[in-house]
Amino acid sequence: MNMMLRRLSRAAAAGLVAAAALTAAAHSAEAADTLGSAAAGQGRYFGTAVAAGHLGEADYTATLDREFGSVTPENEMKWDATEPSRGTFTFTSADRIVDHAQSRGMDVRGHTLVWHSQLPSWVGTLGASDLRTAMKDHISGLMGHYKGEIHSWDVVNEAFQDGGSGARRSSPFQDKLGDGFIEEAFRAARAADPAAKLCYNDYNTDGVNAKSTAVYNMVKDFTSRGVPIDCVGFQSHFNSNSPVPSDYRQNLQRFADLGVDVQITELDIEGSGSAQAADYTKVVQACLAVERCTGMTVWGVTDKYSWRSGGTPLLFDGNYAEKPAYDAVLSALGGSGGPGEPGGPGEGTATCTATYTRTADWNGGYNGEVTVTAGSEPIGSWTATVTLPARQSVSALWNGTAAFNGNVMTVRPSWNGALAAGASTTFGFTVTKNGSDAAPAVGACTAS
Repeated sequence: MNMMLRRLSRAAAAGLVAAAALTAAAHSAEAADTLGSAAAGQGRYFGTAVAAGHLGEADYTATLDREFGSVTPENEMKWDATEPSRGTFTFTSADRIVDHAQSRGMDVRGHTLVWHSQLPSWVGTLGASDLRTAMKDHISGLMGHYKGEIHSWDVVNEAFQDGGSGARRSSPFQDKLGDGFIEEAFRAARAADPAAKLCYNDYNTDGVNAKSTAVYNMVKDFTSRGVPIDCVGFQSHFNSNSPVPSDYRQNLQRFADLGVDVQITELDIEGSGSAQAADYTKVVQACLAVERCTGMTVWGVTDKYSWRSGGTPLLFDGNYAEKPAYDAVLSALGGSGGPGEPGGPGEGTATCTATYTRTADWNGGYNGEVTVTAGSEPIGSWTATVTLPARQSVSALWNGTAAFNGNVMTVRPSWNGALAAGASTTFGFTVTKNGSDAAPAVGACTAS
């Protein structure tokens, strides 16, 4: 099944309640700022890791849908979950997460293509030639299944050792293919999905140290030679023994200065109360201070399902109550008010335009795409309205977050709010016709 047909069938399978769920979540977001909407107002995304097995829990999905604009499958896209035997792929659990995210206008980060851990046993038995082929086939098969649907991929994960040496980690890929396996993986990933952002992801690289410098030197080499790398992910797992480093922002900035985006990909901070809140504030402020820090992902929705649950490291406790750290993050994101209100970014003289195109059509529905273009001044965020003809309903949305008032859909950015003067971005949506083939009307675009 080709990618477009698969997406359409999945949009239908996501359930007849998808549009209603979008509406409910968006109306909740209108009542008070949320992490996702506040971050979008800063031109960033704010996401979370998601486990497919928890999507049946009402409080879990309600918190996810209300607060976050991006999701990362926690384990469902790793090699052992997607290709347990060579050449045989299974996507059921990962599809469940992607379907859920798309039906609610969330972006998806892919995690992860090549990693030394959570490998099926057959990978380690291969010789060098077979391993190289298997690695490229895995990248092609996994990325091909989701082509055009994943915002960023962690192409290679945790390939460097801890400690002061800056050496590569022993793994089947490193030991049999040598240093060049990372470059080969990135080139294979670019071929598999040219539109996706390609990231290197690691931990204990948050400050300037031997490990982060080894990664920095690799990225510098890649950018100088045209190896396709778009972003670097910083896992940012902090506790009292590994606190937020004083040079965290400086480290993010030096990578950004190489011409790549930086993303905080697996954030959690053990602790509680005001101390934990203060540390979360430091992280958010560091990201906001670096123009190319495009977003943040906390590694889980609730403390009770965290891999470090004993350290209560997340923004919601085990009962899904907002912790002081939640309030601190929302405040740091400017979440006390929307545009033009106290705490919001305010209205300026910046302008934007929005134009509509129907990109696909079938008997029961169609896909629409809106292109938002900044005027002669750069913008930090935008808002566009789409008025649907009577009877039509939206079943999926991507690259934006939506609020509904009757048949009027108001769309704000997820990760793609900030635009340079004259630059453009797009958001798309799937519509169920319900007997009406009329085109929607795109209203004025508002910039801030």
